[in-house]
Amino acid sequence: MNKALLIEHMAKSSKLPKSTCRLALESFITVIGTALKKNTPVVLTGFGTFSLLKRKSRVGVNPATGKKMQIPAKKVPKFKPGKALKDLVA
Repeated sequence: MNKALLIEHMAKSSKLPKSTCRLALESFITVIGTALKKNTPVVLTGFGTFSLLKRKSRVGVNPATGKKMQIPAKKVPKFKPGKALKDLVA
């Protein structure tokens, strides 16, 4: 499911206009991103937790040349599903 289809499904289930659903979804994404930039986890009880994972620098191999290269440390977003979400899809 892509963003447009998600907005369409949100509009149908909530009986709100698509423009309102689009605004709500974009706001949700912005708030999550802003919180993660500040290294603040976002916990939605039953749904899951958005947090940051710090990856250490490591040595990798360039698949085109076969040469070893240094991959720098970085922060990546992580999502851990909650029990209610796990039970819903099981």
